[in-house]
Amino acid sequence: MDSSGLYRDITGSARSAPGWVQSAFEVWTEYGLLLFGLLFIAVWWRARTQAGPRAVALAVAAPLATALAYAASELVKSAVDEERPCRAVAGAAASLVACPAPGDWSFPSNHSAIAGAAAVALALAVRRLALLAVPLAVLMAFSRVFVGVHYPHDALAGLLLGGALAALAVPVLTGPISTITTAMRASGGPAAVWFTGPGPARRP
Repeated sequence: MDSSGLYRDITGSARSAPGWVQSAFEVWTEYGLLLFGLLFIAVWWRARTQAGPRAVALAVAAPLATALAYAASELVKSAVDEERPCRAVAGAAASLVACPAPGDWSFPSNHSAIAGAAAVALALAVRRLALLAVPLAVLMAFSRVFVGVHYPHDALAGLLLGGALAALAVPVLTGPISTITTAMRASGGPAAVWFTGPGPARRP
């Protein structure tokens, strides 16, 4: 797939955008994934204090599935060896951030894969979070093109890869983790109960 033309269009628009827009995208593309981490923590904390073992299992499975998606994107990246567009595309505007070092390949976008997986996993854990997580994932993917370090097809492939793997991994992981959660709650161990939460059954 050749999305060089679209890459030129987007990076050209990025270079002509107001400074505050450029800065906002630079900050988001660098630190935006931390927001997904905070959402993981919030979902887990809510589940451990208010819900049963399955909800806790979904909350724990979400970051695990996201980690699997990242690992898979790294495997694909090392197999494809696609050069970064900020070095390969002639006539494109200079990237807003430093072009990654040679050997740090472009396809697929790791950031997009992580964001796509996180969005799907969070939506499976708490359905209404899809309204927040999915747009954030799309924005993360777009930002990788906007700042100039990925082709559009890198970002799209990352989103699809991450989302698909999370959709497969979360249901597979939820059953075993739910069983472990039930056992940990039943053990009565302080650390185990703190991590899994007492659940609604322990409430007076």
